[in-house]
Order: sequence, then structure tokens, then C-alpha cells
Amino acid sequence: MMRVWRSLDQWTERRRAIGGQDAGFVPTMGALHRGHASLVERCRAENQVAVASIFVNPSQFNDPRDLDRYPRTLDRDLALLERLGVDDVLVPAAHELYPNGYRFRIEAGCLTSVMEGAHRPGFLQGVMTIVMKLLHLAGARRAYFGEKDFQQLQAIREMAGDFFIPTEIVACPTVRAASGLAESSRNALLSDTAREKAALIFHALTTAATAAEASATLAAEGFTVDYVEDHWDRRFAAATLGGVRLIDNVPLNPHPQPLSPTPI
Repeated sequence: MMRVWRSLDQWTERRRAIGGQDAGFVPTMGALHRGHASLVERCRAENQVAVASIFVNPSQFNDPRDLDRYPRTLDRDLALLERLGVDDVLVPAAHELYPNGYRFRIEAGCLTSVMEGAHRPGFLQGVMTIVMKLLHLAGARRAYFGEKDFQQLQAIREMAGDFFIPTEIVACPTVRAASGLAESSRNALLSDTAREKAALIFHALTTAATAAEASATLAAEGFTVDYVEDHWDRRFAAATLGGVRLIDNVPLNPHPQPLSPTPI
């Protein structure tokens, strides 16, 4: 039977009971979809104990309206996690994770000067700060993150290394609909027509010869484009359609080289 922990004190006691068993961890903000399910399935397969968290992290939203709009489907999420065989779920309140407010935060250096860092001030700092807290609380051998949020994944990977966090950061492939649209919690905010059109982001990224060409294609189709840029041998895009901001990325090289420790 899956256990749900809303008290961090009670979770700490449970974590002691887990002891030296291999634990895997999937941190989420809820509104779970097939992409999250793929992370949980891999976590369940590779570890003795599968742990997940659901927490909509306020520190990574630079626009309060975006925070308010973020989908919240807790009952459905918990039912899905139980079906997938998760042992423990952390569902803490903000005052538990930020008992003294947002006084301390992680800075990301050059990572914050491009793409999401440039267009969403404070976003990567908020992500890394909450992930560091959650990694310490979970005490897991492995933690699983999707490649759809590749810049975020890279920031977390480098942060974990720089702070000697023993948890292995495991990257998992992006899960896509048949149209190519990357699975995302924000897809729930799209109309049926917009959801169909949103697949053009993947099409532009995979067919355009250059980032500039992909950007022009999306703009011509009615997207408001924040950026299309190439980094880490991948092409990234962020664009808004129907008031919903979407991101995606694809590898440029079918056999990408290992990531550099100083990526940008």
C-alpha cells in the first residue's frame, strides 16, 4: 500500500526505516502524464523502494498568474502513482519546504543567461533550490528527470556534482504523442485545436536547417516565439500558443557526444 507523507517529520522517520535499501526518486509538480509515468516506471524497475513527490514550487514562477494557472490534480495523481507501484509520496506544504521563506537559493552562473534563464528570471534558481532540498529529503540512490526540460536537467546534474550530492541524476527520454508533441502538464491548458497545432514545434525543430529557420516557421504559424537556440548539440525552443507557453528540444546529432562540464 502506498504511503502519502504530508509531514516532513513523519517522512524523516519513514526514511530511517527504509535504511540502506536502494531508493529511487521522481520529483514532480503534479498534473501527471505519460512522461511522468515513464520516469516512475523506470524508477520502480531499478530500485527496491520507489519514492515520488508532488509539490508546485512557488519559487520557480516569475509570474504569479502562471503559478495560479498551473494544473493541480492531486487525487488523480496519487491514484496514478499507486497504480504504478510507488511506495511513498511526499506531498509537503510550502511552509514545510520553506520554513523561513525563500532566504537561501542556488545560483547557476552561465546557465541563467540563456533560454529559460534569460526569459524566466529566477526560474532555474528556484528549480535548483527546491531540487536540492528534495534530494536531501529523499536520500535516494537515483533521481529521475525527463529530457524535455533539458536545460533544467543539466542545471540539476551540475548542481548535484558541485555540491557532492551522492544521488545519481538519471536522464530519461522525452515522451511524445503520435503527432510529436512533447508530453507536458501545460498541454492540459490547450484547446483541442491548439494541441494539434502545438505539434508544429517538434516539426520545426526536426526539419529546419537552422535555429533561425525554425523560429521563422513557428512565427509564421502564429506562435509567439521566445527563442529557438542550439546548445549541447541540441535545438531548443520556447513558444506561446493560445496563451500557453510550451518548450521542447531535440538532439541535432544522432550520436551526441558526452556533455561538457562547461556547456555554454
